[in-house]
Amino acid sequence: MVGGKYKLVILHKLAIHGVKRFNELRREFPNITQRTLTRQLRELESDGLISRQVYSEIPPKVEYSLSETGKSLYPILLQIENWGLNYIANNPK
Repeated sequence: MVGGKYKLVILHKLAIHGVKRFNELRREFPNITQRTLTRQLRELESDGLISRQVYSEIPPKVEYSLSETGKSLYPILLQIENWGLNYIANNPK
């Protein structure tokens, strides 16, 4: 469910910032293509980890946020982040 290059970081950004629009996420990851971001978001939504809210406006407005299931992953994301920071601190190059 969280495999792939961007899924964990997308979940992390949504956990920190709450609600993000598609283009805001796109700016967070300048190296990601629109197609890849769309695919990752759709997979996260179909797995029930994020919620997608569509507003009928012109131009279309779509917001993404963590679902309740996604929010339950947040403590695990923090542990992964802490592990990574400790690893970097203890293994300088």
